[in-house]
Amino acid sequence: MTTLGSASAPPGEFDTGRLSVGETRDGSTVGLPVAVLNGAEDGKTLYVQAVSDGDELNGLGVINRLVPQLDPEEIAGEILFVGIVNYHAFQVAEHRNPIDDTKMNRAYPGDANGTSSERIAAATFEAAKRADMIVDLHQGRTSRMINETRVRCGPRHRLHRECLELAKVFGTGYVLDQKGPDGQLARAAPDNGIPTIDPELGGAVGWDEESIEIGLEGMFRVLRYYGFLDGDVDRDVQTRASGFDQYGSPAGGLVTFEVDLGERVERGDTLFEVTDAFGSLKGRVTADNDGIFWRSRRLPQVATGEYVCSVGTDIDEF
Repeated sequence: MTTLGSASAPPGEFDTGRLSVGETRDGSTVGLPVAVLNGAEDGKTLYVQAVSDGDELNGLGVINRLVPQLDPEEIAGEILFVGIVNYHAFQVAEHRNPIDDTKMNRAYPGDANGTSSERIAAATFEAAKRADMIVDLHQGRTSRMINETRVRCGPRHRLHRECLELAKVFGTGYVLDQKGPDGQLARAAPDNGIPTIDPELGGAVGWDEESIEIGLEGMFRVLRYYGFLDGDVDRDVQTRASGFDQYGSPAGGLVTFEVDLGERVERGDTLFEVTDAFGSLKGRVTADNDGIFWRSRRLPQVATGEYVCSVGTDIDEF
């Protein structure tokens, strides 16, 4: 029997339920939507979660499309799903948990007796620790971003090779291979011996169908490659960035970009210009290093010093 929260399924079956993580202010139980798929045959265990950040919905779109296409009778192993991790932020369409003003993906491995976010992190991490591998579905908030997969354990970690392998199998085409901040699931889980990736599926207000399709194909590639489903997988060459340059605005005004997402840039190339409301130039920003134009803000208006864009650097292929 495979269980997660109130979801429970014997071999060859699927079930949904709720994982209790506390109460709301009126005393109602907070239950994260969860599902378990217990394959008819023995195999590995995969843990998948989405909406760790409350306004990042493309991962939920992937789970929403994936689960109806999976037949437990055709699966070897177990798949554990948490559809919405950051319950409170999801309800109000915000990035951070409004109960404790915390970014959920900085709270792992959590604390069962801690803040709201720490308790949610502890409950989901307890489930994730049962897995042989983890896919933590994200997106670049509401900004514009290429579809990429992040490996956050750091190049010296004992599971770095396994995490890179999982990222290559997922196959978005781009990988950010850079040690992440403390508290990320993709940092905490490898420390517990579990290869983990953090796909950042574009960036959108709501969700984006193209990025969801890329994520859906990535999940099927993982399921086939690691033996949950029958089928062969060709591991395509991935473009990897090991560094990340971020750029703010030198002045307040309106941004015009001179490069597109995914475009190669060389040191000294103009990334964007800032003008006033009447088109007069107020500032121009150029690339500090060679790289790939990785991410940019969605709205044109900026204040002095406000984030504008990012360039992936130290590029290679693997």
